[in-house]
Amino acid sequence: MSELLKSDFYYELPEELIAQDPIERRDESRLMVLNRESGEISHRIFKDITGYLKPGDCLVLNNTRVIPARLLGVREGTGGAVEILLLKRLSDNEWETIVRPGKKLRTGARVVFGEGLLKAEITDILEEGNRRVRFEYEGIFEEILDSLGEMPLPPYIKHKLKVQGRYNTVYAKYDGSAAAPTAGLHFTPELLRRISDMGVKTAYVTLHVGLGTFRPVKEEKITDHHMHSETCFISPETADMINSTKADGGRIICVGTTSCRTVESFSDAKGHVRPVDGEETDIFIYPGYSFKVMDGLITNFHLPESTLLMLVSAFAGRDNVLNAYKCAVSEKYRFFSFGDAMAILGV
Repeated sequence: MSELLKSDFYYELPEELIAQDPIERRDESRLMVLNRESGEISHRIFKDITGYLKPGDCLVLNNTRVIPARLLGVREGTGGAVEILLLKRLSDNEWETIVRPGKKLRTGARVVFGEGLLKAEITDILEEGNRRVRFEYEGIFEEILDSLGEMPLPPYIKHKLKVQGRYNTVYAKYDGSAAAPTAGLHFTPELLRRISDMGVKTAYVTLHVGLGTFRPVKEEKITDHHMHSETCFISPETADMINSTKADGGRIICVGTTSCRTVESFSDAKGHVRPVDGEETDIFIYPGYSFKVMDGLITNFHLPESTLLMLVSAFAGRDNVLNAYKCAVSEKYRFFSFGDAMAILGV
């Protein structure tokens, strides 16, 4: 295979197709079904996914929970507006963050939020200009964050989110993400029950999604791109469920690229997944990658030239995927985080 370039994953997307708001019912988004072998395309509604699942299959879902990680405050002493975006918890009261305006927030700068309910001090400047921040508060940090913070919506969403919970999956459980595993936003509790009643297993992994998921690929040779790292958890029960499904001939269908990256990161050459407790992955999946665990993928439509589009292309073939995206644009599917879904299956 010749060297892959960023431009190999470009497609034209009219701006009006970028979904700005979630639809009223999660499971009534549109669903494009792509056959990864033939490239054949079908158009459905998301709740029709049950027609493509079989008893003995195992859905793998990422149960991370997006926290209201965007904090708006003022600089102590000057009153200047400040935004702090929480990326990764480093200790009980310290976080790695992105701050704006970065040039004015040097080490020692202090910020006040919510009339003093929460205070912060910049303690260090980290890689890529991120800041280590130490917070001061009384009470429980998560409760203060729930009252003061906003959901950190992606930069392409310009509308304010009316219901905070719509940027989390219905099965979100463990706090830690700065962005949602958006393929899971289409599931409702009722749909998950119907899937379970069919004899389809559901296994939960945790990958705390960082804002690096939105970081553009800047290098033209994609192999020169530096992938961000994210923290993962796979329980022994989940590892056993995935491994027994594979052994019994069932399919592993990952809900979202984060679930895919988790199981592919912590499996051996035979596709045997092991438990992990807070390990990091910086796996970068692009065409030429040989999938060890995943047999099917449910995902949203991704940005042009993004690492997520490269992962999908690795699974279904670049030509099949770009053709499907061209079709999605023609059929006016809704794109990105609050947009429609694609299921990529072998049958």
